[in-house]
Amino acid sequence: MEEKDELTQIDKVEEDEQGVCEAENVTTEGVEEERSKMEGMASIALLPDGSISGHFVRLPHSVCYGIHGTELACERECSRGEDYRLVKLTIIDFNSKKEQDVVVERRGHDAARLCNVDHAHGWEKDVVNLVDQKHQKNKIVISFECETLKADEAAEEHVRRFMPKLTGLDAVVNIGKMSITGLDFNTVVGPTEQSS
Repeated sequence: MEEKDELTQIDKVEEDEQGVCEAENVTTEGVEEERSKMEGMASIALLPDGSISGHFVRLPHSVCYGIHGTELACERECSRGEDYRLVKLTIIDFNSKKEQDVVVERRGHDAARLCNVDHAHGWEKDVVNLVDQKHQKNKIVISFECETLKADEAAEEHVRRFMPKLTGLDAVVNIGKMSITGLDFNTVVGPTEQSS
């Protein structure tokens, strides 16, 4: 009888230890996801040619990343609105000089919203391949929504102060909260290893 009680207690201890391990794994996964999520403020200049340029400041660390985007020239699906664009977005780590690309969709005319592309079916083959390739390597999730819009003189003053290379290009400036998940510059060797 005592032997049976001991076995029952050993089984219970093993179950408790397994439960602790499973709880630790869940906690570790949550911490990893939390570590890879960056939140902060972005200041983005929308240029007349469809490209974007700006900065993302990660809070509370105040680490600044560069943002550059070029519009992908391709046929728009008829189900999308006229404000819909696909943008190849490059995020630049100024400290390590490394870059990572992700394809995002841009909605809104002057007040932009950026988010990930769920699928690019119906677009040209090279665009579909670019979207699929980026999703397979690593999943970078972008979210941005304009909260403050600056145009005309206010935009030109902002550009002159924070993005002097864009002065005189008739940019519209969007400022708002941005979050980036899954960005890992440790896996990138340098800016020469970008895929186009």
